[in-house]
Amino acid sequence: MLRLLKLTAPHLVAIFASIVFIDSLRFKFTNAPETQVIFGKLDAWATSLGVPGLFSQTGLFSQYVIGTAELVASALLLLGIIPALRRLQGLGALLAFAVMSGAVSFHLFTPLGIDPNNDGGGLFMAAVTIWLTSILLIIIRRHEILATYNWARGLISKPKQDRETV
Repeated sequence: MLRLLKLTAPHLVAIFASIVFIDSLRFKFTNAPETQVIFGKLDAWATSLGVPGLFSQTGLFSQYVIGTAELVASALLLLGIIPALRRLQGLGALLAFAVMSGAVSFHLFTPLGIDPNNDGGGLFMAAVTIWLTSILLIIIRRHEILATYNWARGLISKPKQDRETV
């Protein structure tokens, strides 16, 4: 029973995180009023710091950019369920962690606050939950993440013979 839990738990976490991310896309990609409130508050805050437009619809951290990152994270998490693509789940967890670190930080350390849409803090709690589950998945997939890092590092480093001739 414990072995079955060890095998399925990462996939259940990945599916849960993906469902939350994919559900949020309908708000981000349709420019829903709730999304306008959140990104409007963030953009006003950024403007007060001298970086206007940072969170606007065409900004570096627009709802579309964040939504796309969530969509990619979801795809990686779900594709990682396939044994041959297991490494992707770790990459999806890293991306989910990055996106949710930003979300949690902006809720806590900007005028956005924990309850920007008067939902009782539900959006904030979802961000914290996905942030924590992504940490869990990073821990579980740490070997795959390290193997992927080493593989990528090997691709970008020059072969030994090229270094000797330079």
